[in-house]
Amino acid sequence: VKDGTLDMAIVMDTQFKGIFAREFMSDSYDDKINEVANNPIFAYDDEFRINDDGAASLKLDEENSKATVKFRDDLKWSDGEPVTADDYIFAYEVLADKDYPGVRYDESVQNIVGMDEYHSGKADTISGLKKVDDKTVEITFKEVHPGMLTFDGGIWYSVLPKHYLKDVPVKDMESSDQIRKKPLSYGPFYMSKIVSGESVEYLPNEYYYGEKPTVKKVTLTNITSAASTEALKSKKYDMILSMPTDTFKTYQDIDGYENLAREEMAYTYIGFKLGKWDADKGEVEMDPNAKMANKSLRQAMGYAVDNNVIGQKFYNGLRTAGTTLIPPIFGSLHDEKIKGYQLDLDKANKLLDDAGYKYAKEGDKYRQDPNGKDLVIKFASMSGGETAEPMAQYYIQQWQKIGLNVELTGGRLIDFQAFYEKLKTDDPDIDVYQAAWGLSAYPSPDGLYGSKAQFNYTRFSSEENTKLINEIDSKESFDLDKQKEYFDEWQKYAFEEAFAIPTLYRNEVLPTSDRVADFDWSYGKFSEVGYGSIKLTSENR
Repeated sequence: VKDGTLDMAIVMDTQFKGIFAREFMSDSYDDKINEVANNPIFAYDDEFRINDDGAASLKLDEENSKATVKFRDDLKWSDGEPVTADDYIFAYEVLADKDYPGVRYDESVQNIVGMDEYHSGKADTISGLKKVDDKTVEITFKEVHPGMLTFDGGIWYSVLPKHYLKDVPVKDMESSDQIRKKPLSYGPFYMSKIVSGESVEYLPNEYYYGEKPTVKKVTLTNITSAASTEALKSKKYDMILSMPTDTFKTYQDIDGYENLAREEMAYTYIGFKLGKWDADKGEVEMDPNAKMANKSLRQAMGYAVDNNVIGQKFYNGLRTAGTTLIPPIFGSLHDEKIKGYQLDLDKANKLLDDAGYKYAKEGDKYRQDPNGKDLVIKFASMSGGETAEPMAQYYIQQWQKIGLNVELTGGRLIDFQAFYEKLKTDDPDIDVYQAAWGLSAYPSPDGLYGSKAQFNYTRFSSEENTKLINEIDSKESFDLDKQKEYFDEWQKYAFEEAFAIPTLYRNEVLPTSDRVADFDWSYGKFSEVGYGSIKLTSENR
C-alpha cells in the first residue's frame, strides 16, 4: 500500500518528557520515540559489534589509543544540510560544557585527551578531537578497551546539528524548541508535529540516504497500560511499544496481530541508597552512616524475596529471576556460576541477628538497628500497570517476615518521572528502591556503578569497585580470557556487596499488526534500518 499511515503507540502511565536529543535524554521512553525518526549513528551485528552499515563507521587503533569515526558522504539532516565532522565534535563539546545539565558527562567522555581541560575552561577546544575532513573525526583516548568495538561501549554514538543549535546556550538547549518541538533527523523520518507529552507525527525525510520509506506518515501516541489491551482488540494501532508483560495473557491471542519478542538489554533491581552525588567533584560520595550501609542488612533483604515466583506469577514467565548485574544476553560475560539471592528466610534472619539487628523484646514485630533505635526503611517503587502495587506490597510483606519495618516512600507508589527525579536528587525519603536499567551493548559497569557516573543512583563507591571496573575497561581486556575473568570478578564482588540486587531479567513483547511487512526487530538488523523498511500490505487493520 503506497502512502499509508503507520499508527504506533507507546505504553506509559505518565506523559513522556519529550527530550529528543540523546545527549540530554535520560529515559528509555524518549529514546524509543526518538528512534522512530533515527537510530544512533553506529549500526551493529547481533553480538552488538559495530559494523559499517549505519550512518557512520568506526576504526579502532588499539596501539595508538585512537579511533576514527567516518560519516557517510550522503548523510544529511532533514533540513538538507550535510551531517559533518563538526556536528560530532559539537556533540562532545556540549557534553563537556561546564553548563551541561545532563548525565552523560561520564568517565567514557572524560577518557578523551583534553576533555578535562575543556570542561574546566582551561582550553577552548578538545585536543583529543581532530577534524580530519568534513566527514571524518579522529579521537585520541587516554585508554582504549574492547568495549569500544561495541555500540555505546565508550565512543559517543550521536551527533547534534551545529548549524541549528550553535546559538542556543548549552544550559537552555534541553528545553529549547530545536530539541523539544522541531528536532532535526538524519534517519528515515523526521518529527513533523509534537504534542508535548502526548503524541508525535513523523514524515519521511526526503534527504535520507537509505531506501525511502513507503509509508506516507507515522503517528505515535502515548497510552496508558490500562488501555493497551483494549487498543489492540479495537485494532487502533499497528504496533504498541513498551507493551506490559504482566498482562500478556490478555493480548497474546488477539486476531490480526503477531507478537514479536526478544530478550531485553535490561534488568530490574533493588537499589540501596548509600550516599549522595557531589556535583562539585563530579563523583559519588558514600555515607558510612547511611541507613542501608550495613552489608548484612542489604543481603538479608535479598534473601527474603522469591524472584522466580515474581517472574512466573506477575509476568507470565516473560521475566526470570536475576542472579548477577550482567544479564545472560551478554553470553559468556554473564557468570552463570553465581546463583544470586534466592529465597532463604533462615539465612536472612541469621544475617540480621549476627549484624546486631535485634528485637527489643520477645514478641516484637520489628527489629531495631544495632544502636538499639527503631528502624524504619523507606521503600520507593514506581506506579504503572496492574502489578506495580501488588509487587511492591509483596516485597514489603517479605521484608516484614524477617522483622524489618518497611514503608512506601510518601505512602504510595510514585509516577515514573517523579521517581527518577527523586533518585537523581538523592531524596532523603528513599532508603531502598525498585528500578530498572536499560544497558548498552557492552555491559561495562562503569556507566551505572562507576564512582563518576551520575547514573550510579545507589551512590556506592569503593577502591575495590573502581579497580575491578578499571580492569574491565583496560587494554588487557582485549584478551577475551582476561575479559571474562575481569567480568566474573566484578560480578562476585557486586553480589557480595549487594549495593544493587538484580531481581528480574526481562523479555519484551511488540504486538504487530498483520498488515505490517518487512520489519526486523532483531537487534542487529533493527540498528541498521529501524522503522524505515516497514511496508503496509492493506489499507486497514
